[in-house]
Amino acid sequence: MTKIHFISATGIETVIDARDGDSVMHAAILNDVEGILAECGGSMMCATCHCYVDPAWQDRVTPPSEPEAGMLASAASAVRATSRLSCQITVGPELEGLVIHLPEAQL
Repeated sequence: MTKIHFISATGIETVIDARDGDSVMHAAILNDVEGILAECGGSMMCATCHCYVDPAWQDRVTPPSEPEAGMLASAASAVRATSRLSCQITVGPELEGLVIHLPEAQL
């Protein structure tokens, strides 16, 4: 299990234990983290799992693929250099303590 810290747009922190191999999105849904809608269930067909990787973690997370970057263009909240689709980040021991910031809106 890997601890992930989710920070809401209002600053509320939720810490969860995520199963290694799951996506950050799936871990958020399983743990009722508010702010991740995941309408497409993780098939990269929407941007309702948009998140911001904390800058301290940006270099430890794989960069977005070209299709992911294209999908991020449809996100409801501002896209930043640290924007990712949480369905495309795989949880593993190397991400122990990962900090994810959630946008103000997903729709």
